Amino acid sequence: MIMKFLKKVPAGMMIVPMFLSAIVNTFFPEILQIGSFTTAVFTNAGATAIMGVQLVCMGSQLRIKELMEVVKRGGVLLLSKYAVGAIIGVAVGKVFGMAGFLGLTTLAIISAITNSNGSLYLALNVTYGDEVDQTAMSFLALNDGPFLTLLTLGASGLANVPIVSLVAVLVPIIFGMILGNIDKSLSEFLAPGVSLLLPFVGITLGAGINITDIIAGGGPGILLGLITVFISGPIVVLCDRLINKRPGYAGWAVSTTAGNAIAVPAVVATVDKTWAPFVATATTQVAASVVVTAILIPIITSWWAKKYGCPAQPLEGQDFSKKDWRAPKAKQ
Repeated sequence: MIMKFLKKVPAGMMIVPMFLSAIVNTFFPEILQIGSFTTAVFTNAGATAIMGVQLVCMGSQLRIKELMEVVKRGGVLLLSKYAVGAIIGVAVGKVFGMAGFLGLTTLAIISAITNSNGSLYLALNVTYGDEVDQTAMSFLALNDGPFLTLLTLGASGLANVPIVSLVAVLVPIIFGMILGNIDKSLSEFLAPGVSLLLPFVGITLGAGINITDIIAGGGPGILLGLITVFISGPIVVLCDRLINKRPGYAGWAVSTTAGNAIAVPAVVATVDKTWAPFVATATTQVAASVVVTAILIPIITSWWAKKYGCPAQPLEGQDFSKKDWRAPKAKQ
């Protein structure tokens, strides 16, 4: 009964545990803070370890000959997502100043749109994508934090952050890839780990979400989430389709706001003090965008994958083992 329900919900194996965990974290945050294995598994304290193991399993499924495709797909998603956020944010800043418009600060706009939730992207591509889509998540480490926001604002001093972040994400993937390419039986052994860990990734992610952030962010925060989804999303999807020549489900999966982006306004203010007066407002608005995008993107990605096809659910006539995956036009 539970499995049937989870299969009916878009990316349900991760999304349902994530929102159940978010509810507990919002209204009863102290319940699971008793330490030991309970806190490690059922709070965001275990997110890094669980994600790391999943990346090893994921890397074991990647063949060396697929590396260039990983660079291409990940690079297109990263650059298009960043470019949209930078253009919108800089335009708003130039026209309306630091305070932004409609109560939505320029700092919040750049922080939210240039950052994407790599964990949610990975979970959605475990459900709908292939090994290349999943491994492309390593590139998204570059926009999961303050660097690109600082770059957009013209700040400096943290240029080494993304290199360290990228290496930290790549090591478990490369480790798994080495194992999987040396011994095919190891690749087969580790394969179930990618999907098996999804519910636990959802639990740890949900434990870092507070549903009341939507209320704190107010109308501007919700607007920011909608802009991230419905303005940046279609542009990233278009780049995914035209440049990567893929259906676009990965473009939607990356059109979120990262949980780490909540801390970005404060980091920016430590580098450039002139942004300090806007930190509190920007932080609540970014937090609201995190929740709004976490709700909308799985639904949209699921609908898009069913309409245009994906490796996990190909349309009639689609063959994702070939470069031309497109189904006959009548099916589109």
